[in-house]
Amino acid sequence: MAVTEPAPAALSTEPSAAHEGILRRQSARESAARTYARALPIVPVRARGLTIEGADGRRYLDCLSGAGTLALGHNHPVVLEAIRKVLDSGAPLHVLDLATPVKDAFTTELFRTLPRGLADRGRIQFCGPAGTDAVEAALKLVRTATGRDGMLAFTGAYHGMTSGALEASGGATDVRVARLPYPQDYRCPFGIGGADGAELAARWTESLLDDTKSGVPHPAGMILEPVQGEGGVIPAPDDWLRRMREITEARAIPLIADEVQTGVGRTGAFWAVEHSGVVPDVMVLSKAIGGSLPLAVVVYRDDLDVWQPGAHAGTFRGNQLAMAAGAATLAYVRENGLAERARVLGDHMLSRLRDLAAGHPCIGDVRGRGLMIGVELVDPAAELPVSAVPVEPVGLLGRRVRPLPPAPELAAAVQRECLRRGLIVELGGRHSSVVRLLPPLTITDEQAAAILDRLADALSAAASPRHV
Repeated sequence: MAVTEPAPAALSTEPSAAHEGILRRQSARESAARTYARALPIVPVRARGLTIEGADGRRYLDCLSGAGTLALGHNHPVVLEAIRKVLDSGAPLHVLDLATPVKDAFTTELFRTLPRGLADRGRIQFCGPAGTDAVEAALKLVRTATGRDGMLAFTGAYHGMTSGALEASGGATDVRVARLPYPQDYRCPFGIGGADGAELAARWTESLLDDTKSGVPHPAGMILEPVQGEGGVIPAPDDWLRRMREITEARAIPLIADEVQTGVGRTGAFWAVEHSGVVPDVMVLSKAIGGSLPLAVVVYRDDLDVWQPGAHAGTFRGNQLAMAAGAATLAYVRENGLAERARVLGDHMLSRLRDLAAGHPCIGDVRGRGLMIGVELVDPAAELPVSAVPVEPVGLLGRRVRPLPPAPELAAAVQRECLRRGLIVELGGRHSSVVRLLPPLTITDEQAAAILDRLADALSAAASPRHV
């Protein structure tokens, strides 16, 4: 199932001249908007599975995985073979939206994996190459189908960087988007967490939609992530997600599930909505469906298919190499039970991380689903405002959740210490204080243990008094 790899070599202390030159030229030539390159000053030259080798000769365990794109890790043999097969066949590589055998095979494999209620009456639109393009298409689709304009989205959401996707994301404001509370335990917007917090979030949504004076007109759709990724690895409670399905269905509001990062086995089910049994009206898919190459699609119920020819297009929506790599990835994940493997290994990693948290007061929360894991770092020495101190225990958990202030500087230090130890991790969350783990679904038990050992060592180093 998984490819065994050598452990990363000891880190060299002197970076190579080529390595330094490439980084220097990148800094001089590329936009100030670059992100990962700032926190991860490496120059990858070779990669296989979990391991990246840099131009300086160092080896790293990659728990970023192209922001979740690499379900099978780097250069998996089945993906490479699928790409070579297309290249060697002489087939066209760029065909716009024409039908091809490669496209037919990809679509067939994708529909084989979809929730049955959607696959049985689904339509697919191939979009531009990125998830944000698929989000734009989904927003346009439901607005066209309903004749309405407004959208419902959630605090902390991230749906992409294009205009419409940013409107639906947590960091932007727009009169066409009504922002709803996304339930969570540690930083519950209602201060109680658990089932009570999720219930209040659902009631808030119902009230907003049913109150004629709420200022929110009947919307064109609701878009949500079954697990908020960039928002801090926050899984939606299954009961709450079912409530969102009931609320939207009763009011004829199309429900859009953004599975760009959660899909293809990442959370322990092939699609994250399957944990709750919810069948959305629209699914937005990208990242892992392309098998490491650019591909994005929207799948939706046939009764929403009211577009006129040419209503939505994209020059690179016919990427044959991505479709071949994607079909191979989807089939490999399905045939080898990698979603279930992600669930089992993810539960084990979460358990070990919670044991680690017991000895580190700077860990405020450990959460996740499958191999989508977050560790929120906090400042245990900071004083809480009086308003944050509970007066009396409330809620089903018998307590108020009392979150400590986030510690983004500590999280950045942990990321740097991880890199020094040959481990690549991402940061996320509202305050960039959540260390995120997105390893490929093919990692071995031994590799998972190595990841956790290096993270624990980095955390201890970053939190030590001399470091702080």
